[in-house]
Amino acid sequence: MEVTKLEHACQVVSIGDARLVIDPGGFTRPVEATGVVAVVVTHEHPDHVTPEQVAGILERNPGAVVLGPAGVARVLPDVAVEVVTDGDHRAVGPFELTFHGTRHNVIHSSVPVVDNTGVLVNGHLFHPGDAYTVPDVPVEVLAAPVGAPWLKVAEMMDFVVAVAPRRAYPVHEATLSDVGFAMHLGRLRDAAAPTGSVVVLAPGESLTI
Repeated sequence: MEVTKLEHACQVVSIGDARLVIDPGGFTRPVEATGVVAVVVTHEHPDHVTPEQVAGILERNPGAVVLGPAGVARVLPDVAVEVVTDGDHRAVGPFELTFHGTRHNVIHSSVPVVDNTGVLVNGHLFHPGDAYTVPDVPVEVLAAPVGAPWLKVAEMMDFVVAVAPRRAYPVHEATLSDVGFAMHLGRLRDAAAPTGSVVVLAPGESLTI
């Protein structure tokens, strides 16, 4: 299994010729992948999903299924979204997907808290979306958010320590300057060090799992 990081929150996971797209949002280049069997959207915010991105993926891959929490179905009214939530399991092509969590992290008391459900792919790769949900199973590779309006570095570090992945790589970085990214990356390395290591993937780079 291989994961290719695109900009910000979007990942493309590949097994052979089959691909899974996670969180194709507006901060990410148009996703032009073929062989897509499923699109997983962790939540409805536009940096994680846009109707244009999903429409483009489905145009190239008309048989792909789209999965996400209830809020995603509301922002994609023209797409048949299969609603998933915490504890659900789906098998799509070679991908075994288990879903964890129900709510987005709090941005501010004045900002509504939306649905957010992270996804564990084939028992190895966990993408939490915008939440600090800790799966109740071991995680080999963690896509770790490092910059967001809701993110406090101390809480990010506690989350990584609790998940204790063998490897982590930073995502959700588009809100950070180069200086801010370097600072947050250092804290991510500190948090991951007791149990594993951090790999930095530039957009378009891949990691074999």
